[in-house]
This record gives sequence, C-alpha cells and structure tokens, in this order.
Amino acid sequence: MLQTVYRLMIELTNGRWTSAILKRFAQSRISRFVVPSFARIYQLNQTEMEKGLHEFPTLHALFVRNLKKGARPIYKSDDAVVSPVDAVLEDVGPIKENSEIIVKGKTYSIEEMLGDPNVLPKYLNGTYVILYLSPSHYHRIHSPVNGTVTNQWTLGSKSYPVNKWGLKYGVRTLAKNYRVITEVNTEFGHVAIVKVGAMFVNSIETVHEGSNLVKGGEIAYFTFGSTVVLLFEKNTFELDPNLKTPQEMKVGEKLGILSKKSSGA
Repeated sequence: MLQTVYRLMIELTNGRWTSAILKRFAQSRISRFVVPSFARIYQLNQTEMEKGLHEFPTLHALFVRNLKKGARPIYKSDDAVVSPVDAVLEDVGPIKENSEIIVKGKTYSIEEMLGDPNVLPKYLNGTYVILYLSPSHYHRIHSPVNGTVTNQWTLGSKSYPVNKWGLKYGVRTLAKNYRVITEVNTEFGHVAIVKVGAMFVNSIETVHEGSNLVKGGEIAYFTFGSTVVLLFEKNTFELDPNLKTPQEMKVGEKLGILSKKSSGA
C-alpha cells in the first residue's frame, strides 16, 4: 500500500509544469528571501562558503555555491579514487554478469542505466559505488580520477527521488532518471561517472573544458539533491577498508584504490 501511494504522489507532482514552476521560483529574485531559512533548516556550513548568505541573489545560486579555496583538500595518490561530491556513501557492490546490481533490496540494470550496449561489456563483473546528495550538500561535482574523457551522453527525461525512499519504492530510479554519463579512460581502466538528476529539476550542467580531467577538478554541478554512480571495470577498484555504508563523504576524500587488470581478467 505504502509503495503504491508513494509512486502515485511522485507521478502527480513530478510533471513538466510542477518542475517548471519550482525551477522558475528557485531562479527568481524573490527566492532570495528563503535563502536564510533554507540555510538554517539544512544547517549549511557557512564558514566554508565563498560568499555570505546575503550575497546569493537566488535560491538556485545558493544550491550551486562555490566553497573557499582549500576547503576540500584532494587525496593525491595516483592510484586513489576520491569522492567526486559531498554526499552519503550509500552503497558499494558488484555488477553481475547480466548487468544487474542490487541496491536497497531492489534490482537495477547497468545496461539500462548506460543506455549503450557498446559501452556495457567493460563494466560487467565490475564494481558500482553510489553517492547520494541531499539538498544540504555542496552541489558541485569533481573528477574522482585523473584521465581522459572518451565519451559523454545524456539520457532520460523525468527525475524521481533518489533518496533512500526513492531507491526503495521508486521504479528503476537510478536507471531511468534524467542523467549525464561521462566515461573516463585512466591508466587503470575505464570509469563511468553517472550523474543522476533528482526530483523536480533536471539540471546537470557540465563545466569542464577539453577532454583531460584532473582528480579533484570541477566537472559539473547539480541543482537540488541528486546522486552520482561510479562504475568500474572488473578487478580495477577496491574500496578503502576504513569506509562503510552509509557514511558521509566530502569531495577529495579517498574512496578506494585502482589497480591495473591482469592479462587474464
């Protein structure tokens, strides 16, 4: 019953018109009046912001805020994968041979998530990592690795909630939401950075120039909360043993290490 009610409510409130109204409000000058209350309710860390609250002209500007230089030190080891976002490390696990992953007891298809049968094979039997951003988090996305962008594409239209309730009761949210996928070739293998839009506002803006990515460098930003899914090739990624799920992460903190695939992998 709860599952049915949840899905009905989301379908009724996540249409084109409701999304457009919310987006227009967030980008309007009048939205600046809710900036202080938003910062208070979500307990934003104002000491790390590049600007004071009074300097944000809209609620949207607060969502995509920059931080002070040095606020997010980057773990520099060449073989390290760092968190691309401030987020909750929600889940880490294997990608099955049939492309399925199990998240919060639900089955998702990496094939559907990527939407490209030519890209899929390299990630079968690999590893996925899910990082969830709430409205309180810093919303800019940074590269988790050093590498070269080999492909980038956009899929989906609507966006449903990607919090724990959305993952539990939604229908294939990670695989059918609006998303921007960036595939990066590193010296250890390929990494797919799947940026998944959240409810109401499908806004994922890419900002990196050129094809070379530097670990910790900014590559995009979200409007509102959302999720980043990282996909790694088989036998190339190992999670840091000190981490557990769920766990709060910040940009630049070590997620794990990469290793080169053996010739027999």
